[in-house]
Amino acid sequence: MSFYNIVFSPTGGTKKVSDLFTKSFCSESIQIDLSDRNKDFSAFLFHEKDICIVSVPSYGGRVPAIAVSRLQQMKGNGAKAILIVAYGNRAYEDTFTELQDVLEDSGFFCIAAVAAIAEHSIMHQFASGRPDLQDAKQLANFAASIHSKIKSETLSAHLKLPGNRPYREYNGVPMKPQTGKSCIQCGLCAKGCPVGAIPTDNPSKTNTEQCISCMRCIVVCPQKARSVNKILLTAAGIKMKKTCSDYKQNELFL
Repeated sequence: MSFYNIVFSPTGGTKKVSDLFTKSFCSESIQIDLSDRNKDFSAFLFHEKDICIVSVPSYGGRVPAIAVSRLQQMKGNGAKAILIVAYGNRAYEDTFTELQDVLEDSGFFCIAAVAAIAEHSIMHQFASGRPDLQDAKQLANFAASIHSKIKSETLSAHLKLPGNRPYREYNGVPMKPQTGKSCIQCGLCAKGCPVGAIPTDNPSKTNTEQCISCMRCIVVCPQKARSVNKILLTAAGIKMKKTCSDYKQNELFL
């Protein structure tokens, strides 16, 4: 039996959640970074006794399309999957149903799921500082509950998760990072972009059609030369304030 921590986390929030859960669930795990565009994901073949913790952020109530395409390349072969969806205090809508469908189509057996709050990747004022200490304790309790369920061999034949089919429509957000004058052409943003939207030979540019607004380029830039339009950011923050200001709780589905 092997444990796998499979994560799509361009800005690190989802990874924080996944790492907190995984460290409580097992002592050692194999890391698989779904944001690495140079990795051959078709090479990952799992086994029935394996347990895979699959963590993704919710983008507009959906699984990021690039994460979907990379998970579809994997072969689950009956491996147990624990689904984690991290979201920035708004809503996760159809993310679970889509993730479950993708994993089951790839041969995984979905046994449990966790909805967890993480700091919003674009508007950091929402769920700022989360996951926090309270979240860490709750995620550890969730891990223990799932462990008990596995040991008792009372796993349900089909995990029922919230969400709708067909999934809600998501066409991305208009906020695409652009480069300022402080750019030194170091290329870290181009190297780290999950979809290759930044040309390696001219990292000050962005292919806005390819860009998925994951904000990794902003996070990795040592010069803080990348940013999104402040007017759009302020307007979006005002629009989302009412929905995202409450302290939402994490949820466990077994």
